[in-house]
Amino acid sequence: MSKTTLRKRIALTATTALFAGMLTVASAPVASANHPAVGSENQALTATTIGVPNNYLFVGTRSNSGLVGTVTATAGAVADIEDAALSKGLLYKDTSSGTAQTATVLAGGSLSLYALVATTIAYSASGGSFSGTLADQAAGVSQYSSNNAISIPGGYAQGRGTTATGTATLWTAPATVGTYTISMLTGFAQTASTGAFVFPSFTNGLPATLGAKITVSVVAASGGGAYSAAYSACNTATTTTAASSTYPSGIDSTGAVADGGAWMIDFNLKDGYQAALDPGNLVATATNGALVNFGATSGLGTTPTAGTASTDVALQSGANTALIVSQPTAGAPLTTTVTISYNGTTVCTKTVTIRGKVASLEIGSVGTGSLSSQAGSTIWIEAAAGGVRPAGLFTVLAKDSAGNLVSTPTTLGTYSAVASSLTTVVQSVSVVSPSSSISTSSADRFNIGTFYCGDTAGSANVKLKFTTTGTGEAVESPAIAARCADSAYTFTASTDKAAYTQGEIATVTVQFLDSKGNKANTVVAPGASTFTLPMMTAVDYASSATAVTKADGTVTYKFTVGTTGTFSAGTYTGVISYPGLTASTNATPTYKVSSGGDTTSNSDILKSIVALIASINKQIQALQKLILKR
Repeated sequence: MSKTTLRKRIALTATTALFAGMLTVASAPVASANHPAVGSENQALTATTIGVPNNYLFVGTRSNSGLVGTVTATAGAVADIEDAALSKGLLYKDTSSGTAQTATVLAGGSLSLYALVATTIAYSASGGSFSGTLADQAAGVSQYSSNNAISIPGGYAQGRGTTATGTATLWTAPATVGTYTISMLTGFAQTASTGAFVFPSFTNGLPATLGAKITVSVVAASGGGAYSAAYSACNTATTTTAASSTYPSGIDSTGAVADGGAWMIDFNLKDGYQAALDPGNLVATATNGALVNFGATSGLGTTPTAGTASTDVALQSGANTALIVSQPTAGAPLTTTVTISYNGTTVCTKTVTIRGKVASLEIGSVGTGSLSSQAGSTIWIEAAAGGVRPAGLFTVLAKDSAGNLVSTPTTLGTYSAVASSLTTVVQSVSVVSPSSSISTSSADRFNIGTFYCGDTAGSANVKLKFTTTGTGEAVESPAIAARCADSAYTFTASTDKAAYTQGEIATVTVQFLDSKGNKANTVVAPGASTFTLPMMTAVDYASSATAVTKADGTVTYKFTVGTTGTFSAGTYTGVISYPGLTASTNATPTYKVSSGGDTTSNSDILKSIVALIASINKQIQALQKLILKR
């Protein structure tokens, strides 16, 4: 058959099928498999990795040092069909494997295509040419269009077997830069004359279902190989994630590194086609004496060994690479800025901090303990820490010599009292819950402490110390003014002013005392209460049976004066009660309220008039006496 006759038959078949509706391409379900990136190992054809046959098409992504692309030479092979799939000039491949794939290849390069099918197929491209179809070596004979832009595999790929079969072909890109499509059509052809389903051919027509499709960008050779910040990533991590499924994240870690630990800087360098860069000169430099070292390309995903200098040089591609950053001196805090360059171009700059050893203890929010007890209060501590923490009487922040917060779990060291500072009043000091965070906004940055009170009220200046297990080095805190007292027994209440103007804020202070007149502790709550204060509205008062006092045994509440209801100037007496304190009586603070401006009453005016008349009468009487003497 001549080429002219063949072309006419192709045109006639396509035209007839089109009018009959037989070349309407129906898209198959999208493939479930993720496609490897350029430079990665080829995707294996197994049921667990690719899903349903006929619905995917893979491109050989493995590195190719040869001059041309290749496909497998074993007809109908399924196992290891991907081993011989080597593309040439492939710059980028997306992660999909179904009908919405994209790829970038150099002009004149080639894509090695392979798939698993359980029916007949055909390859079609809008440009370029097919060659080397796997089934060429099978019993069936593959067919090509006159320009090799359509390939209909023969043999096993024609579905003559009873199980899924491997198929492969090589597509060579045009020399002309542009965008082209490659389609894998699956199923049997339906002839226009009889409507029967038959093997596809240039006489019978092509399959009707679109199993997979790749949109290929063909680019000039000068377009790749240069570093692209848009497609590269660099991020800090407390544990390297290089070569893992989450790498690169492109997001810096919010974690912290303790004394003796190390930071990782994971990076992945790509060109404008998202292809890994060729090996080049990687240089890392760090300030403040930090030690750096690149991980080996053969050990991706593992932590590199610590470096010995502040500069490290390696000849590597920078694909999925980790750099380790560590302290030059154990125990000394370190903040360093690390710069990484590739062939002289800066590709990453990160500043990281490694905590030093514990150098100081900062004590805060010291409450008052209960007699014959070391019990604390969760309410007291949660108010001090700004979040949920165990019960205690004070907080402790551990810091290094640079003022950085240091987490002090029991694996790092232990807290204890400085024995010489203890007395019969305060007999022990301890930390009941160590810190587990160095975030300045986390309640877990605090160590929670308490102290044991004897049976006598009083106070003592005691100290806490932290001892590092590994070195035995101990750090003492400043003296803690620890006070001990019994629970609330009686109370008094007072206002901060004797008189208020409408709209002012009034402060009411309630002072709780134990049975011996000492200011009560912060452990046992005084109990529920009621406040009745005429012309005043509570701002922050809430009757709570669990609320505890301040360290001095007081509770303060704020009220607005005359801002709600009907206001009437005058002098009032309030009533404050704590019914749970059986030995106490109600407090009755007295205060005056006014509306401001001229507050003179009618009685005040009348009194003034009477006083004026009396004064005038006295003056008249004095004048009369003076006249009579003369």
